[in-house]
Amino acid sequence: MVDLFLDRVLVENNSDQDEFNTEREIIGILENRVLLLFFASAECEKCQRFVPVLNSFFRKLKDPAYIEYPKLLALIYVSLDQSEEQQKKILKELHKRTLFLAFDDPYRKELHAMFKVKDVPAVVVLRPDGSVLSPNAVRDICRLGTDCFRNWQESAELVERTFMLNEEFDDPNLRSTTDPVRRLKYKTEDDKRNKRWWKLWVKGKDGNGEEEKDEAWDMKRKSGDGGIWRKR
Repeated sequence: MVDLFLDRVLVENNSDQDEFNTEREIIGILENRVLLLFFASAECEKCQRFVPVLNSFFRKLKDPAYIEYPKLLALIYVSLDQSEEQQKKILKELHKRTLFLAFDDPYRKELHAMFKVKDVPAVVVLRPDGSVLSPNAVRDICRLGTDCFRNWQESAELVERTFMLNEEFDDPNLRSTTDPVRRLKYKTEDDKRNKRWWKLWVKGKDGNGEEEKDEAWDMKRKSGDGGIWRKR
């Protein structure tokens, strides 16, 4: 799936219009994710009605305000618009984490032909290996909402590493991937304190003065009197 965009420029739909064009950047934003290719046009009334639905769907899966762990999901808008202004109109409604191809990029039409998109709106769902999971998920998104992502995740065999950390440490309140590091740090410090205590105890036991005091106290208790026991 990453190979589809390795030689392309993807733009993020934020205020800075950040561009991703190096192999490292493209892999970083697309690898190990379910990819949604959203084909639409501002001239299409169905597309205009579907945009708020898709935007809400994506926001609830990616925005920390709605979900604790953003899902392994990427959304790319493939514009079939007739003008750049039309493209901007739809992008204005989509989440700021949405990616898109520049209006003057001919690859938009190549993707349209590659995935044989006949009707719009269309959401082509791809597994991380690039295989098609759903040729058009518009109906599923409208009917099932965010629940359909669970089916995609299972089919794509994606593994949420954050959940693995929770299971490994058996702590339902784990909130950060740095928690295991802190736990190891504290465990190590506890071990060090225990070792220091053990060394002091052994040292005191091996010292002649301390050992004689302990022995004298033992014999005094055994004698049962209050007198002072003297070692012969």
